[in-house]
Amino acid sequence: MSLADRHCQPVVSALDAGAVGALLPQVPGWAVEGGKLVRRFGFRNYYETIAFVNALAWFTHREDHHPELTVGYKECTVSYATHSVGGALSDNDFICAAKANALYARRAGA
Repeated sequence: MSLADRHCQPVVSALDAGAVGALLPQVPGWAVEGGKLVRRFGFRNYYETIAFVNALAWFTHREDHHPELTVGYKECTVSYATHSVGGALSDNDFICAAKANALYARRAGA
């Protein structure tokens, strides 16, 4: 089952460096920066940016795993880490990153 088809779990463990390294290729465009899983998404205009942010907010609320967002006119930076494991990375971060990639790939005019 792909990461994008999985759902976040309420109880998770922090991933070790080997597990992070194994999962990172499954979420193209994402990188580990400052211990967080981060990606910058680019758009043609502010409307597209906000539409993406709203759709991201909807699915992350359903998954109960919320990212940090930095929103600009033509870009949105999404950062994931898991508070319940001390801000380290967990499977939930990679699941939501994969879902964000799928959402971005489906955007209008992609």
